[in-house]
Amino acid sequence: MSAISADWINPFITAATEVLDEILGVKPKLSKPYVKQSDEPLFDITGLIGLTGEAVGSIAFSLPKQTALKIVSKFVGEEVLGLSADTRDAIGELTNIIAGRVKKIFYEKNIRMKISVPNIIVGKDLAISSVKGIPTIVIPFETELGNFAVQVSIKKASKEG
Repeated sequence: MSAISADWINPFITAATEVLDEILGVKPKLSKPYVKQSDEPLFDITGLIGLTGEAVGSIAFSLPKQTALKIVSKFVGEEVLGLSADTRDAIGELTNIIAGRVKKIFYEKNIRMKISVPNIIVGKDLAISSVKGIPTIVIPFETELGNFAVQVSIKKASKEG
């Protein structure tokens, strides 16, 4: 398993911080990133997007239910009380915006990638496996709306194939 350099993780920190600040007016405070040791979801709801192209892997935006409800309430401008289809769509859209910002940052570094449509996973009795040999880095954040994490599993695509 190879280590992931800060050059590959910093775009995810920047994207999450900028998106929450610009769209929600929330300033996330970064906690210490770490390597995830299990396939279990960190929190109750996760938006997951695949990455392909010159870099391959995935990005996950994971939140506890209460944080998700507060963030979506702020995003849509009205109080949201449950994890309805609309709430899940909003988490998917925020995940998509963060991934799109990551894609733009990598594009500026001359690394081209494509992002998939978001999948939303609700529940904790599940497994989210990354590609074998690619570690998942958890980037935890704290906000006044609650904690969340961005999980990154990424590597430079091989030239084979």
